[in-house]
Amino acid sequence: MPAPPRKRREKRPKAGALGKARRRSCFYCTEKIEDVDYKLDVFLKRFVSEKGKIRSRRVTGACRSHQRQIAVAVKRAREMALLPYADR
Repeated sequence: MPAPPRKRREKRPKAGALGKARRRSCFYCTEKIEDVDYKLDVFLKRFVSEKGKIRSRRVTGACRSHQRQIAVAVKRAREMALLPYADR
């Protein structure tokens, strides 16, 4: 017995086609900063959420190499008590 015919799904426009915000450029690449410094907590605070979590690349727009450096720098700054582990 042959399989019943499938219903065709309607094609929906993808999220990028709806005019959503385009990708953010990396802050460190645009400012031409080579290395992320853990002592500059003013820059690092923009990559940490209110709860103290490190924000993802998708949210911050950082490139892959700088996101890795940001994660290490935030962890070092927390260890040196420059950044809190969590804000309450």
